[in-house]
Amino acid sequence: MRTTARLLTGTALTVAAIGALGAPAAYAGDSGTLEVYPSSATPGTTVTVNTLACGKHGHGVGDAQSLGAGDFQLNPSTHKEVVVGQFTVPHHAKAGTYWISVACDNGKTARGELEVKHKTPSGHVSTGVGGSVGPDTTQIAAGAAVLAAAAVGGTWLLRRRASGAQDG
Repeated sequence: MRTTARLLTGTALTVAAIGALGAPAAYAGDSGTLEVYPSSATPGTTVTVNTLACGKHGHGVGDAQSLGAGDFQLNPSTHKEVVVGQFTVPHHAKAGTYWISVACDNGKTARGELEVKHKTPSGHVSTGVGGSVGPDTTQIAAGAAVLAAAAVGGTWLLRRRASGAQDG
């Protein structure tokens, strides 16, 4: 009896999970949602938004003032009933999450989130340590001589010990 209950519960959970994975994109069925792409951007990135809220052949005004980008226009796209607009993340924008909203001509509104991240440094970072003076050939020659002397001395010492061990 318990095995049957577990089997049925597992099957039900599997069907529910598969149904959730197969669900369409959020904006496709929810006219109050604003899809933001990319959802995470760095300063200077052009962000595209779209929504179904404005209806077929609709228009709207986007508001990215919380971010410092101001207002932008949304116009009908090539996809049926979807309006689209773009704005650029200002270079002075601070890292964080911002709400972007749209007010449509038909009176409906939509909202979406944009996360602003700052680029992490990559490549060579100039720290002022090392590399400021060219190679000194005198120092290189002295270092090589010390290493050679150590190698010769080590070899001589090992041979001496080995020959002393045989004599005794």
